[in-house]
Amino acid sequence: MKLKHGSNNETEVKLRWLLVGELATWIGSSFVWPLTSVYLNKQLHISLSVIGLVLFCNCASNVLGSFTAGRLYDRCNPYPLIVAGLGTDALVLFFMAFFHGWPAYWIWLIITGFVSGWNGTMINSIATSLRNYPGRYVFNLIYFAQNVGTVTGTLLVGYLYDFSIEFLFLLAASLFAIACINAAIHYRPVINFHKERVAKSKNTGEKPKAEPMPKHNMMLMIGFLISLAVTWLMYMNWESNLSVYMVSLGIPFHLYSLLWTLNGAIIVTVQVILARFPHLFKNLFQQIIFGTTMFAISFATLIFARDFAHFALSMVILTLGEATAFPAVPAYINDLSPMSSKGKYQGEINVARGIGQAFGPLFGGMVIDRAGYIPFFIIAATGIFLMVLLLIPLHAKLRKYIKLFK
Repeated sequence: MKLKHGSNNETEVKLRWLLVGELATWIGSSFVWPLTSVYLNKQLHISLSVIGLVLFCNCASNVLGSFTAGRLYDRCNPYPLIVAGLGTDALVLFFMAFFHGWPAYWIWLIITGFVSGWNGTMINSIATSLRNYPGRYVFNLIYFAQNVGTVTGTLLVGYLYDFSIEFLFLLAASLFAIACINAAIHYRPVINFHKERVAKSKNTGEKPKAEPMPKHNMMLMIGFLISLAVTWLMYMNWESNLSVYMVSLGIPFHLYSLLWTLNGAIIVTVQVILARFPHLFKNLFQQIIFGTTMFAISFATLIFARDFAHFALSMVILTLGEATAFPAVPAYINDLSPMSSKGKYQGEINVARGIGQAFGPLFGGMVIDRAGYIPFFIIAATGIFLMVLLLIPLHAKLRKYIKLFK
């Protein structure tokens, strides 16, 4: 059964059901991660240093889940893998509603971190099988759904947390259960995609062998992954250390929270524009370079930020980078990946991101403790801009030899 543009509805997962699953899971996830530090510190009286270790373990298990899922996607039938992953996440959140003391909460976070990385890689990998739409369009809409879910979840979590943490976890579990049912019903066409991969395998009847990425494609992908890891390394400090800095300048904490509402609104707006005008950028590489440059500029503007207006300006610039670079990276790496190994390399993206997320607050905290915020902003801006200086000549040198798999 050949998959191609214009194939019938039974040969590939419909994009709308992929987006429904992403929306449900990201709303559910956004009920959990914002409250973790507050709940552990204020309710369970866990020290901030131990909380940092808890969050690190969560990110590390996320990386492991992404790595594992990416390789299994290329070798096994993805359908039971994604259904099992979403179902496990729902089950873990259900148990968290009744057993959220210490250290049970830590154990649940490690498990849900692994499953979250697993599910994220599976969804991105399944997205590579969609042929009725360009890859850029698919990944932009996935990123759009993720951020609509994040905005919705973070807006609701403050009110629901005051009402009942048990209800919060049960609601999150229900959303993952909905995503699991959605996958069980609507993701079955990916079975046909897997059968096609098996049929095309040289060893008929055996599990398909993942084809390695061509040498020059691999070199460019490594450049993207290094850039992604460095960008997340710096970006995570917006979620951790920037709140302390703003409060120290006399800016109320609720205005820091407002920045994230602004972040979500801009991301949604930019994704709508990119979906409406898919050729706003000449190619995905230009989109990645633009976004990465915006990240560097946003940290440079923080050097001079002393009031809310300046922090809001920095957030706007940061969000322009986030909304353009982050969805373009998986789309471009999808084009660089052979058909039989797309899951593996989508998993590598989540590994690079997870490494940046895991070490970002620690790195930022160490620099700030020893040198202060301004030196950190300079280091962050310089580090991200160096990634631009890495990618441009690398792409110029390799572009003649790159083979695209669309």
